[in-house]
Amino acid sequence: MNDPTIPNLDDLPAPLPTSSRWSRLPLIWILPVVVVLAGIFVVIHELLAQGVNIEISFLSAEDMEANRTKIRYKDVEIGEVRDIHVAKDRKTVIVTAMIHRDASDYLVDDTRFWVVRPRVSAAGVTGLGTLVSGAYISVDAGTSTERKRVFVGMEVPPIVTAGVPGREYVLHAPNLGSLSIGSLVFYRHITAGQVVGYELDRGGSAVTIKVFVNAPFDTFVTGGTRFWQASGIDMSISSDGVKLRTESLTSILQGGVDFQSLPGITTDELPADTPFTLYPDEDRAMRPDETETRTFVMYFKGSLRSLSPGAPVELHGIDVGEVRSLGVEYDRDAGALRFPVTVDLYPQRIRGRKPGGAQTPPVKVDPETSSRKLVDSLVAHGLRAELKTGNLLTGQKYVDLDIHPDAPAEKIWWTDEPWVFPTVSNGLDEIQDSVASIARKLDKVPFDQISYRLLSTMSSLEKALKSTDQLMRHVDSSVAPQVEATLAEAQGAMKNAKDLMAQDSPLQSDLGATLLQLSRAAKSLAALADYLERHPESLLHGKPGDSP
Repeated sequence: MNDPTIPNLDDLPAPLPTSSRWSRLPLIWILPVVVVLAGIFVVIHELLAQGVNIEISFLSAEDMEANRTKIRYKDVEIGEVRDIHVAKDRKTVIVTAMIHRDASDYLVDDTRFWVVRPRVSAAGVTGLGTLVSGAYISVDAGTSTERKRVFVGMEVPPIVTAGVPGREYVLHAPNLGSLSIGSLVFYRHITAGQVVGYELDRGGSAVTIKVFVNAPFDTFVTGGTRFWQASGIDMSISSDGVKLRTESLTSILQGGVDFQSLPGITTDELPADTPFTLYPDEDRAMRPDETETRTFVMYFKGSLRSLSPGAPVELHGIDVGEVRSLGVEYDRDAGALRFPVTVDLYPQRIRGRKPGGAQTPPVKVDPETSSRKLVDSLVAHGLRAELKTGNLLTGQKYVDLDIHPDAPAEKIWWTDEPWVFPTVSNGLDEIQDSVASIARKLDKVPFDQISYRLLSTMSSLEKALKSTDQLMRHVDSSVAPQVEATLAEAQGAMKNAKDLMAQDSPLQSDLGATLLQLSRAAKSLAALADYLERHPESLLHGKPGDSP
C-alpha cells in the first residue's frame, strides 16, 4: 500500500555539481602562496640553525669585535660574538654570542670561556697563531648536568682542560713562595704536572694551592706522599754546613713543586682534591711522622747566638729532637734574666735493651708513662743538654745530649709546667767564665800603687848598686894583694898534701902496714866472738882442756 505522504524516489531531481571556494581563486595566486610557505620554512630553519644566545662577562673587550670574533672548541668553530656592550655597573663588559645548536650541550654550569691572544707567562709563550688569524674565545666544556646561559669569562687561560687524564690535589702552605700558575710539578726530577691555581685563605694566614698531576704519576700519590717547594735555588745554612739544592733550570726560573712517598709506607691511591701540606724543603718533608713528642724547656748559661729554631737536638750525632723556639724570661725573685730554649724530643727514637743485648719486648703500657720512665732513667744516669757549635765555617749551634757522670744529681718535675730539662755548660763557656773571673780580680789589683812602689824600689836598688860598685873598687885596690898571697899559701899546702899522699911516700907505707894489722885483729875478734857464741860457759870455766 502506497503512502501518498512519502515522495517517490524516482520523482526526485538529479544532483547538480557545486564549485569549491579554492576553485574560484585564479591560478596566479598559487605561486605567491608557495613563496610564502617557502619563506616561513626558511625562517624557521634559520631560527633553528642559529642556535642558543649566551652572555659572557669579561673585564675588558680587548682584541674582540662583534660579528668577527669566533668561538671555538678544540679549534672547531661553534659560535660567533654578536654584540659587545658595557655592563650597567661599568665594571665588566658583556659579550653576547650565538652558539650553534649542535654545540648547545656544552653550555653547562662548569663550562669555561677565555680569550686566546698572544701571552707570555710562566707556562711559556702561547697564542702566537692569533697574530695572523686574530683573537678568539676558546671553550672548555664542562661535565655538569645543570644548563646555563650566563657565564663569567676567565682572564687567564686554564692550565689543564677537561679530558686530560690525571687528578687535581690541594696543597696548604704558609706562603706561596716563588710558585705561580703554570709552575711545574716534579716526581723524581720528571715533569709530572703543573700548578693550576692558588688563593689566599680566609683570614690571610695561609694559601691554598691547586696542582694537577698527570696520569700515570697520579697513581703514586698515596697516604705516605709528601709535597715540598722545589722553587729556584734552595740554599740553607745550618749546623751541618751550607747546603745547595735545586731541581732543574725550569724550576730555577719559574719555581716548582716536588713530591715523593716516604720510604717503607705503601698505601692505596688517593682520590682527587685530597688535601696535603706543602713543606718548605725536602728535609722537612721526608722526615718520618713522630708518633710521640715531648716538649721541654732548657736554660743555658752561655750565649744563644747562632742557635735558631729548627736546629737539631742530637744524641751522639743522631737526631732525637728539634729546637722549636727561643725566648727571654725575667725571674723576679732572683732579679735575673733567663733564656729558655723550647725543644721537642722524640723518645720513640731511643730503644731500650736488656743487659744481654736483646731488644726489650713491647709491653702494653701507657706511652706517656713509658716515655717518662725512659727520660727519668737517662737523666738519673747523667743525661744533660749542652750547646755546641756544629760547623766552624757557619758558626751554627745545636743542642747536644750526652751522659755526664760527674754532673750534679737532677730530676725532671713532671708536675710543673713547662718541663725543664737539665743542662750543663760547655768547656768554652767555663773558660770564658774563668777568664772573666780573672779579669774581675785583676781589676781589683792596685796597679798604680804597685807601680809607684816598684819605681821607689828600683831607685833604691840603683843606689845600692852604685854603692856596691864603689865597694868592689875599694876591694880591688886594697884586698886583692892579700887574697893573692893567701892563694899562694893554699897552693903550697896542697902541694905538700899531694906529696904526702904519693904511693912511694913513707906515710903511704906506714898507713898500709897499720891497715893490715887492723885487718888481722878484726879477724881474731870475729873468731873469738864465734867461739863465745858456741861456748858461752868458757867465760866462767875457761877453755876446755886448760888447767884450772
